[in-house]
This record gives sequence, C-alpha cells and structure tokens, in this order.
Amino acid sequence: MPRILVTGAAVGLGLGAATELVEHGHEVLVHARSLARADGVRLLDEPSAHLVTGDLATLDGVRELAEQVAAAGPVDAIIHNAGVLDGAAVLPVNVVAPYLLSALVPARRLVFLSSSMHRGGTATLDGLDWSGSTRTASYSGSKLLVTVLAAAIARVRPGVFSNAVDPGWVPTRMGGPNAPDDLELGHRTQVALAEGRGADTSGYWHHQRREEPHRAVRDEAFQDELLLALAEHTDVPLS
Repeated sequence: MPRILVTGAAVGLGLGAATELVEHGHEVLVHARSLARADGVRLLDEPSAHLVTGDLATLDGVRELAEQVAAAGPVDAIIHNAGVLDGAAVLPVNVVAPYLLSALVPARRLVFLSSSMHRGGTATLDGLDWSGSTRTASYSGSKLLVTVLAAAIARVRPGVFSNAVDPGWVPTRMGGPNAPDDLELGHRTQVALAEGRGADTSGYWHHQRREEPHRAVRDEAFQDELLLALAEHTDVPLS
C-alpha cells in the first residue's frame, strides 16, 4: 500500500487531500502541528490514517516530524501543504520546512503548495531571516521561493518528480469563507500528482493543468543560490 505524507492535514486543503488519498486506498501520514490541533479530526478514525506531529516553524519541530515519518516506514510521496499567510513564520513554514523535510525524508514524488501570488514575489535572497526571528518576506515572496525550490529539486534529484501547485483562492481558514474558487479542485491536483497519475512529470500546476510560472523559477543560478542558502541555514544539504 503506498504511503503518503500530507503536512498541514488537520484542516482545509490538507485535510481534503488526505481524505481523498485514504479513500483511494493509500496509507496516509496526517500531519498536524500538535496533538491538540488534530483533536476531532475524524479522518484519524480510519485504519490507514496515522497522525504525525511537529511544529514546522522550528528546525527541531521539522526534525521531530521527520523522525516520526521514518519510524512509520518509507514514503512514496510528500504533499507539502502546510503554510501560513503572514508573520515571522512565513519563511520557516512556507520555505524552510519543505526544504528540510524533503532533505530528511526520501520520496519519489514531492508536491509543494504554491500560489498565483508567487508572481508578485521578488527574486532575491538579500536580507532574508530564515529563522523567523523577524519578518523579512511577504507571502508572495515565500511562494515564489517554494516554487523555485520545487523546480530546483526536480533538476538536481534525478528520478524525483517535484511539482508546485496553485490551488486557487479557496475557502479555507487562510483563504476566508468568501473565497471564490472550488475547494475540491484545490486539492485534487495535489492528490493526482502525489499518486503519479498520468505521465511522470515535474512542473507548475493549476487545477490539473500545467502553467508557466514566474520566470525566476527557471533560473538555475537562482535555484542553486536558494539551495545553498537553505543548506547553510539548516546544516542539511540536499543530497
């Protein structure tokens, strides 16, 4: 039975993706920030759904999560769904955690949560505080960087299929109740890519269609600069 990790799976898009994956017969590692955060998540009553926890805003929290995942056994795919909209944790949660988890947990398929707002980000690493001690990046900037990260991994890790997904503006806790896009369509692309349905590929997606991302995503020099900065911050290179 394929095993898939979904981060930020207690609510919203992550819960939707995890639920659909369980329905499709997969074993799913359902990540929540804490036990309290997962309280009342009925999906965890399913025998093929298993709770893992860790605070993605801290390096120690990501490492603890990686240890729990390793104890469960090899994973086939990771959906890096967890994210925050604002505050000092934007870089640690939206960029550093997906990098470190990808470095620590081998998986053949990686799915990173991007956003159409990544196109408003600035392609620079100057002045960024990866630790989150201060807020040095916008949400748009963090989503540009995680989209660059997805493309970088696809290039430097042969045999790994690494994709970024724009789920649309959907009615989640982050998106708000009046968001106009379809919540089901928002997580369906994540599920399809994690399962590897269709041709094996890497790219940038919106509602199961490939789109062209910000031009910086294709900049290999910028990809390498980002990978180096994250390796230095975490002390874990992407092998």
